[in-house]
Amino acid sequence: MWFAIALPLSFVAAVMWGAVNLGADSTLRALLALERDTQAAMILYDIRIPRALMAAFVGALLAICGAVTQGLFRNPLADPSLIGVTAGATTGAALMIFFAGGVVSLQGLPGLSAVSLGAFLGGAITVMLVYRLATSATGTSVTTMLLAGVAITALAGGLSGMLEYFSDNQMLRRISLWRMGGLDGASSLTVTVAAVATLLVVAILPRYANALNALLLGESEARHLGIAVQTVKLQLILIVALGVGLSVALAGSIAFVGLVVPHIVRLMVGPDHRTLLPASAMGGAILLLLADLVARTSVAPVELPVGIVTALLGAPFFISLLRYRHSYGMQ
Repeated sequence: MWFAIALPLSFVAAVMWGAVNLGADSTLRALLALERDTQAAMILYDIRIPRALMAAFVGALLAICGAVTQGLFRNPLADPSLIGVTAGATTGAALMIFFAGGVVSLQGLPGLSAVSLGAFLGGAITVMLVYRLATSATGTSVTTMLLAGVAITALAGGLSGMLEYFSDNQMLRRISLWRMGGLDGASSLTVTVAAVATLLVVAILPRYANALNALLLGESEARHLGIAVQTVKLQLILIVALGVGLSVALAGSIAFVGLVVPHIVRLMVGPDHRTLLPASAMGGAILLLLADLVARTSVAPVELPVGIVTALLGAPFFISLLRYRHSYGMQ
């Protein structure tokens, strides 16, 4: 599969190129531990490898959660932000920035900030609220969940806007940068958290591939095929909320990965979730690795927020995809 070839190549490019281009020889010698005290080794092990790993893990999380969301809601325009997790996480981060002020790291957990904790809690609370609003005695309505997600997203956006209005310049800049997304905070601890979350999500979600394939036919048809629809929906929503909430907590809000990548992968491998889910994870990792490479090199030594790059690259591609959708077999 092309993704299995492109992923390691993207990772190598991400660690080799940057504001300081190391070159293949210096990179290889540092990776093989032939030179450990050189500038190249310090750049690789302290900055670029943790950052590249973070990009790969966050991209994989966002993309596979996006593919699951589109299958669950039977809507190609769905992405995890529709259920409010991104807006809730951003609001949680803004609340921490506004009220916690200069708190940077949690005691005993260097590399994890109070802002990250606030973002994760904000996303979790938002998803639980949306799910509760959409659930009744007859089950969970997907349509109601989407509408509740839109309403809660608007509410969270209003609260974030109010916090920004009353923030000072430093707080406002931190909130704005959080909204744009970034991987500059990668550390050994945050990469470990991202790795554990990604491995768990990528290992668990493919087990729901047959259920997602059945749900594409409709909920009643899925029930006739023996799928416990209500249980599957709850479990998938919780897993998606966990994955996206953690990604936003660790890297801020990164747009379009969960929407665009599943579309690209679906055109290449088809709609079967047994191949779509793992391929989406690899595609998301590749996209965010390359987007972060562009963010670090396009206007070096200045660094762009990676969320801006994914939006600038993803939006035109998605518009082109929609414009020529009939050529790809889309309605």
